[in-house]
Amino acid sequence: MREVGALALGIAASPFPVIPAILLLFTARPRPTSLAFLGGWFGGIGSVVGVFVVLAELLDPGGDPPTWLSWVRIAAGIALVGYGLRRWVTRRASAEMPGWVRSIQDATPRTAARLALLLSAANPKVMLLAAAAGLEIGDADLTTAGAIVAAGAFTIVASMSVAIPVIAYAVKGDSVLPPLEQAKVWLLRHNAMIMAIVLTVIGLVVLSNGVTAL
Repeated sequence: MREVGALALGIAASPFPVIPAILLLFTARPRPTSLAFLGGWFGGIGSVVGVFVVLAELLDPGGDPPTWLSWVRIAAGIALVGYGLRRWVTRRASAEMPGWVRSIQDATPRTAARLALLLSAANPKVMLLAAAAGLEIGDADLTTAGAIVAAGAFTIVASMSVAIPVIAYAVKGDSVLPPLEQAKVWLLRHNAMIMAIVLTVIGLVVLSNGVTAL
């Protein structure tokens, strides 16, 4: 289950969900909008993990870990490394803010929740990490309650980086905005580089585990 923890940290270390979470704190309705984004992000991650936990249990109801799971890990690892290398090569070209970042200023709770779902459940990079974790949990020798707890723990850890600024603002209000403003500027400047490193490292871990299990 150590791989599950590494996958969760890989999602949490990714800067791209943190940037909109922080930007939402500077909108006209920061508290409900940022909380809606956190709820959408948590729900998106949890849904992907849950689907692949069930899928793994249906395809392999018991016994030794199947060979297909190793090949899935290898494929996911190669895909993640490929994403990471592509992100590194194009890091300067992607320095301009995406359109969805520029449109966040006018976000409502509903659009914030929708954006979070798109960035989590509909994002191929996050889906690969969450799907790999779901398959790992589903293939482990866990009870139904244990699998639910493991999937919930994964989702919580994967959502930490989004939850920290949102909850900090919900508790302390505008006093947390100055340091978050500095964090926002730094993340916008270096997000491509951080994403490249995170995806490549996690991809190599998943790939190595898949090859070792064959």
